[in-house]
Amino acid sequence: MRTIQQLSEHLRRLDNRGYKAYREIEAAYDAGDFTLYVDHVQGDPYAAPSRVRVVLPAATAGVPVWALESRIRRIAAGDFFNRTLFDRLDAARGTAGSGHSGELRVLRPGQQVLERASVGVGADGQVVARLRAGLPARGRRILGRSAARLLTEILPAAVRASLRYEALDAAAFRRHVETVEDADALRRHLAERGLVAFVADGARLPRRSGVDDRPLEGDVVAFQAPETLRVTLQAPHAGTVAGLGVPVGVTLIAGGGYHGKSTLLRGIQAGVYDHIPGDGRERVVAVDTAVKVRAEDGRRVEGVDIGNFIGPLPGGQDTRCFRTENASGSTSQAAAIVEALEVGATALLLDEDTSATNFMIRDARVQRLTPREEEPITPFIDRARQLADDRGVSTILVVGGSGDYFDVADTVLTMRAYVPQDVTAEAKRIVHEMPAERRWEGGPWSPVRRRVPLPASIDPSRGRRSVKIRTRSEDRVSFGTEEVELDAVEQIVEQAQTRAMAEALVWARGRAIDGRRDMTAALAHVAAAVREHGLDVLHPDEVGEMAAFRIFELAAFVNRLRSLEIRAGEEE
Repeated sequence: MRTIQQLSEHLRRLDNRGYKAYREIEAAYDAGDFTLYVDHVQGDPYAAPSRVRVVLPAATAGVPVWALESRIRRIAAGDFFNRTLFDRLDAARGTAGSGHSGELRVLRPGQQVLERASVGVGADGQVVARLRAGLPARGRRILGRSAARLLTEILPAAVRASLRYEALDAAAFRRHVETVEDADALRRHLAERGLVAFVADGARLPRRSGVDDRPLEGDVVAFQAPETLRVTLQAPHAGTVAGLGVPVGVTLIAGGGYHGKSTLLRGIQAGVYDHIPGDGRERVVAVDTAVKVRAEDGRRVEGVDIGNFIGPLPGGQDTRCFRTENASGSTSQAAAIVEALEVGATALLLDEDTSATNFMIRDARVQRLTPREEEPITPFIDRARQLADDRGVSTILVVGGSGDYFDVADTVLTMRAYVPQDVTAEAKRIVHEMPAERRWEGGPWSPVRRRVPLPASIDPSRGRRSVKIRTRSEDRVSFGTEEVELDAVEQIVEQAQTRAMAEALVWARGRAIDGRRDMTAALAHVAAAVREHGLDVLHPDEVGEMAAFRIFELAAFVNRLRSLEIRAGEEE
C-alpha cells in the first residue's frame, strides 16, 4: 500500500497535466493512523466530485466500549461523528479553480438522528467515513499542489479532529448517545402502554420556518400536558419522563386558528425519528408505524382498491382497482390511506387544512341535498371509528371546523394559546346536548385487493445509461426519464433518504419486485435486506449520500412513479 506522503508527491507531479491523469491516484493510502481510499475520480472538474473514503481502525477511533453495545448506540455515535466532521469541513471550506475544485464535503445531517452511509461505526469500533472531494483544476489542467493540500493536509486534519474519540467533547458525545437511546426506549414503551404518541413536558415544538427545521428561537411556550392525559414513561438515562400520552383510538386536536394545533401534529409526525440534543423534540415520540396522509390533487394512482372510501364512479370506473393520471383531492387522499395501510400503518395522522373537505365529512344538510345513492364517497368520519375498533388503526386528526367528529372521538384535545387541554368530557357533553343530524354512511369494511407491482415498470434507465438517478431535494428526484414529486410525503426529512429510496427501487427491480410478490411482501423484502446488510446493499459502490428510510415513504415513492404498473391480486 502506498503512503499518503507518496500521494502528495504524486499529485505534485501531476501539476498542469490533463484532468484525466487524476485517475492515476485511484488507490489506497496509508496515513499512519487511518487509511485513505480514493475510490472514484470525477471525469472533469464540473462533474460530481470524486468519492473518497477513510477507514479508522478501532484502536485509532477509540470509540468507548459502552457506545458499541447496541445498534442504536452505534447509530447515535456515527451521527455524532458525522456532525463533527461536517462542521469541521464546513469551517475549512473553500474553492480553488474550476467547477467543484477544492470542495471537500460529507453528507449534511438534519435535526434527526438517522443511520447514514456517510459515517458509520461498526460493532468492532471501526469508523468509516465517505466524502466527496472536488479535485482542483484550472480549466481542465490539474492543480497538483492544491490537490495535495486538499487530500494530504486538510482532509487528514479534519479526520483526526472529528473521527477520533479522544479529540471530541466526551460529555457532548455521551449526551448525544444517551438522548437518542432514551427516545428509542420511550418509543418502544408506547405500545405496552396503549399509546400511539408521547409528548414530554418541556418540549419545544415550533420550528423556524417551513424550510428550516431547527427550533424556533426566542420566547417559545414549552409544552405542558393536561393532568388528565399526563403519563410517565421510563427512559434508561433520563429516568421518569412525564408528558402527554396520546392513547390508541381516535384523537382530535381542536382549537382556534394559530393556537398550535398543526404544530402539535407536526411534532408527533416527526416523532417517528430520534432527534439531536437541543432540538426541542428529543422526547417527542410516535409509534414507528404512524403515517401522515393528505390530499394531493394531480397525483397518479395505479391499481389501488379505494372501494371502502369511493364507490363506483360515473361512467362505471372500477374503484376496486382504481387508476388515474390526475387524482382529485378525495381520490388521492383515499389512495394515500390505503397505500399506507397496505404496508402496515397502524396510526394515521391527518390535518383538516391539508385534507379534501368532501373526503372528510358530509354534513346533514349536504346529505339531504345529495342522496346517498348519488354520492360515491364514504367520508372518513364514517370509517375512523371502524378502523380503530375493527382494524386497530388509530387516527390523530386536527379539526377546526367540523364538530361532527366529536361523535367518533375517544379523546379530544384543544390548543389554547399553545397550551393543550383535555376537553373530552366537554365534547361528549356537546354531543349529548346537540346531537348530530347527519346519517352514518359507512357499511362493512370490505377486504382490499392486493397489488402486484410489475418489475418492467420500474425503469431507472435514461438514454444509454441503465441507471440515471439524480436527487434534487428531499421531495424531488429524477428517476430514469421521470421526475418524481414527493412534496406530499411529509415524513421524508433528508435528501439522502430520497436518494436511498431511489437506489432501493433499482436494487428491488427483479429481486424483491419480481412480478410475483405483492406490494407488501416486495417492500418488506427490501426493508429486511437493508436491516440485515445495511444501506450498502443498495449500491455497488461505496457511496455516502444515503440515509435510512421507512417502508411507508418507500411505498409512497413507488406509488408516485408514473410508469408504475400493477396487476391486481387476491383480496387480503
